[in-house]
Amino acid sequence: MSLKQDSDIADLRQRIRHSTAHVMADVVTQMFPEAKLAIGPPTDDGFYYDFLAPEPFREEDLERIEEQMKAVIAKDLTFEYSEYPRDAALEMNAGEPLKLEIINEIPEDEAISTYKHGAFEDLCAGPHVESTGKIPAFKLLSVAGAYWRGDEKRPMLQRIYGTAFESQDALDEHLHRLEEARRRDHRLLGRELDLARGSAALSRIFWKQEHYSAGYDLVYTPHIGRSNLWETSGHLDFYKENMYAAMEMDGQDYYLKPMNCPFHIMYYRTAMRSYRDLPMRIGELGSVYRYERGGVLHGLLRVRGLTQDDAHIFCRQDQVVEEINGVLDLDFHLLEAMGFSEFEVMLSTRPEKAVGDAAQWDIATDSLRQTLEQRGIPFEVDEGGGAFYGPKIDVHIRDAIGRLWQCTTVQFDFNLPERFGLTYIGEDGQEHQPYMVHRALLGSLERFVGVLIEHYGGAFPVWLAPVQAVVIPIADRHVEYADSVRTQLTAAGLRAQTDRRSERMNAKIREAQLQKIPYMLVVGDREATAGAAAVRLRTGENLGAVPVADIVARITQEAEDRS
Repeated sequence: MSLKQDSDIADLRQRIRHSTAHVMADVVTQMFPEAKLAIGPPTDDGFYYDFLAPEPFREEDLERIEEQMKAVIAKDLTFEYSEYPRDAALEMNAGEPLKLEIINEIPEDEAISTYKHGAFEDLCAGPHVESTGKIPAFKLLSVAGAYWRGDEKRPMLQRIYGTAFESQDALDEHLHRLEEARRRDHRLLGRELDLARGSAALSRIFWKQEHYSAGYDLVYTPHIGRSNLWETSGHLDFYKENMYAAMEMDGQDYYLKPMNCPFHIMYYRTAMRSYRDLPMRIGELGSVYRYERGGVLHGLLRVRGLTQDDAHIFCRQDQVVEEINGVLDLDFHLLEAMGFSEFEVMLSTRPEKAVGDAAQWDIATDSLRQTLEQRGIPFEVDEGGGAFYGPKIDVHIRDAIGRLWQCTTVQFDFNLPERFGLTYIGEDGQEHQPYMVHRALLGSLERFVGVLIEHYGGAFPVWLAPVQAVVIPIADRHVEYADSVRTQLTAAGLRAQTDRRSERMNAKIREAQLQKIPYMLVVGDREATAGAAAVRLRTGENLGAVPVADIVARITQEAEDRS
């Protein structure tokens, strides 16, 4: 499908979803006359509408609302656009306190517009489909609470979520993905299979090995820093709302670090640097702390304390493009090894709140753009989406059920080297300012592990599985031989366990399959005599008795191939 076709479908879905939100608001205000309207925008995968209601909506209300919405859609009512003077708009919405608030915030020179279908008219800039009959397929999904304007001090609203598509087939496919997402929920699988701890440890080991190979110095930096560090870096000016409150010690304010970059800069400053020392690549699996509102916390995917797979590269101007290419090479290598093959790339430009000269921003942005173009990587531009200190490249990965996750960010920075007075001695014997590249490839390690769990549905490939094989003795007299099999596996660097419980063999096999352990090695008298094990796979396939040496070779090869 072409980019234009993708864009056309995305536009159609936005109009369908916006229109469906209006139909839902129409029906809800008829069924619940005391409910007041807030807002109802389309989203990337559906829509919602917020209502100020005296009583919470219930899940069982959704089916009734859907039936009434189908009746409105069947009438094929035209969506009509209108514009009103401010006084008329205020009068029209006299009984809608939240709409009045919205109207009063609209600039004097901006049109106040509405869309109407039948007797229902709502503040809206559009666009919509031509009529209610142009809504082919929709589904209401859930109800939740949401503070007005996201402010805990404002009223709690009732939010109804739904989705709509251009065809029933597209809707069915989306609902199937939602069901798959629920089945793969890392919060459930992580507890059931004890996956998060083991997967995080493996990700750390793999990450470190690959970074050593790529020429990074790995460091550990403090968890807190004095306020002057964050003042110099600009975090207290541009990022303070995401930082925890200061801690006063010995008459000075300290802050939990939201990022590792100031500490890596201080590491750079521990010695005079020469042009021969550059590029200098400093990496860290560093703990950082960011204040997140309680309502957005979500398992491993959104946390307040996280492990950032961070690195900062200090280099000469003539090394920038090569270093960015090196980062992208390492990034795609890591992501593909983890099982991701589809990517979407975004180039983000200068935000409204930013530091540094606009001309430098243009140079930095062009460097990133040229790198992507030279590599032939398709990308979209996110105007104003850069970090406060520089433009960036973001890489989104697509998981097994089609969802996009933003993991990688590569950020160009000429500001922090200047703010911290970083220098190196050039070939000419003079001081020069280095360039700086911020990069996180997996992002938050906790979040990435959550994504991995959901991507694989807990059934990791052998090389990533926390337990690669479990040895199951048929009876107590076989435990000693089972342990010897496990020892041969672990001696080869594999992760194996012996199930010593007194449960029946079939129960142990069934539980190992539920735990999604790749290999189950059943041992009894015959296997002990032959130096073998009966091999079962988590898929249910039975390979029969196989010599232990062959089993070790098979699992080792599969792990090395990362298949």
